[in-house]
Amino acid sequence: MSGPDPSGYAPDWLALREPADAEARSAELAAVVRERLAGRVPGPLLVRDLGCGTGAMARWLAPRLPGPQRWVLYDRDPALLARAAAAAPPHADGGPAVGVEVCEADLAALGAPDLAGAGLVTASALLDLLTGDEVAVLAAACTGAGCAALITLSVAGRVELDPADPLDADVRAAFNAHQRRARGGRRPLGPDAPGAAARAFRERGAEVLLRPSPWRLGPDRPGLLRTWLRGWVAAAVEQAPELAGAAAPYLDRRTGQCESGRLRATVHHTDLLALPPGRR
Repeated sequence: MSGPDPSGYAPDWLALREPADAEARSAELAAVVRERLAGRVPGPLLVRDLGCGTGAMARWLAPRLPGPQRWVLYDRDPALLARAAAAAPPHADGGPAVGVEVCEADLAALGAPDLAGAGLVTASALLDLLTGDEVAVLAAACTGAGCAALITLSVAGRVELDPADPLDADVRAAFNAHQRRARGGRRPLGPDAPGAAARAFRERGAEVLLRPSPWRLGPDRPGLLRTWLRGWVAAAVEQAPELAGAAAPYLDRRTGQCESGRLRATVHHTDLLALPPGRR
C-alpha cells in the first residue's frame, strides 16, 4: 500500500460516526470470525488493526471475541493513536482484559513479515481509499501471513434518500466519480474496492464472505446526517462544477428536511471477511 492515510479524518468526525459504524458493521461476520478462530493454537489472539484512527474497530470487535486478546493498532497520526490507547477496549467476551499497543507506521511499509503471528487483521473505512495495486498488496500480505482479514465499512456507491429528489442521481454519480478521481498520481478504487478486494483474496486461495453494512440515518442521528450530507454534496460539486447552481438549493432543501426530521438516508457499505486456506 502507498500514499493514503486511511485515518485521515478529524477526531470529531470519527467520534460522530462511531455509533453509526458500530450499528452498521456485520455482526454475522464477527460471529464467523469468532467461530473460525476458536480452534487456533493456545495463547492470546493477536489482532493487527490497520489505520485504526481512534480505535473504534477494537472497541466494537474485542468484546465480541473471546480472550485473551492482544491488539496492535497502526496509524500515521500520533494524536489519533494517543486517543486510541486512552479509550482501548477493557475486556474481551467472558471478562479477560484486552492488551493494546499502538504503533505509528506507514501502511505502505507493512507486508507479510509485519503481519506474522496475527490471527486476524482488521481495518475500517479503508478499502475505498486504496488503488487496485494496493488492494492486491494487502491481500497478498494477509494471505502470505496466513491470517484472516475483516475489513468493514467500504463505500458501496449506493445512497437512498427519502423523500426522493430529482437531483439525487446526479449528486450520487458525481460523488462516486469523486471517490475514483486521481490524486497525487494514485487512482483510488472508491466503490469498486469491495469487488476488487474479493477477487484479490480469492485469487490467493482465501475464502471470502461479503455482507452489507449500511448506515441508516434519520432523526435519531441529525448531526451525522447533516455532516454527511454537506460532505456528500461538496464532493459531488468538486467533481462536477456544473452542478453548483442546482446543488445550493438542493442542499438547502435537504438541510431543511433534516432539521424537520423528515429526511432519511441509507448509505450503503460492504464488509469483507477473508479466511486463508489454513483457516477454513
